[in-house]
Amino acid sequence: MTVYFIGAGPGAPDLLTLRAKSLIERCPVILYAGSLVPQEILQFADGSADLTNTALLSLGEIITAFQEAAMKGKDVARLHSGDPSLYSAIAEQIHHLKKLDIAYEIVPGVPAFAAAAAAMGQELTLPDVCQTVILTRSSKRASSVPDSEQLKNLGASKATLAIHLSVKNADQVADQLIPHYGKECPVVIAVEISWPGEKIIKTTLEHLTSDITTHNIERTAIIFVGQALD
Repeated sequence: MTVYFIGAGPGAPDLLTLRAKSLIERCPVILYAGSLVPQEILQFADGSADLTNTALLSLGEIITAFQEAAMKGKDVARLHSGDPSLYSAIAEQIHHLKKLDIAYEIVPGVPAFAAAAAAMGQELTLPDVCQTVILTRSSKRASSVPDSEQLKNLGASKATLAIHLSVKNADQVADQLIPHYGKECPVVIAVEISWPGEKIIKTTLEHLTSDITTHNIERTAIIFVGQALD
């Protein structure tokens, strides 16, 4: 029995990897990350599969589900949005699986920042302008960000920033980055990438907060900042 941590990609079912789709089709137990995993992806599951939305479950309840599946010898497809290497909270789950001696495997998925760059129709790096991309988030939600990784410090690199989980903290994002990038620095707000409501909004650091308010963006968005976006 194995628990498969599967990157379900940014949303569109045809952006699943072949390995991910195959596992979803054959695993008899599927735990998925709530509304972040669209129903179109869950439709690949076998009709007899046990599907559980983990959005309202505690870590302890999720681990219990793993244990119950292990006792029955049933493989588990644990679906996370995007790629499991970023902001997926798999580390704490893996910690418990190791203690319980339950096998696990990580299956990569298309990360949201890469899908967003594709939707934007451009690279995130540009010769002689920027050769570095930093994936990060601001400090207002979930766990705290180390002081050394605050935007006011990362901005000194002038790299392209892909800022996750931060649309409700846009004023802080702008305040910390304008001293490094300037008010007119290009910004792209990538919203619900590969979902039916996908939006690509081009703006600047000066107008970041007002544009987020104007377009009523509340979640599921990445803020890109950097001169390579121009």
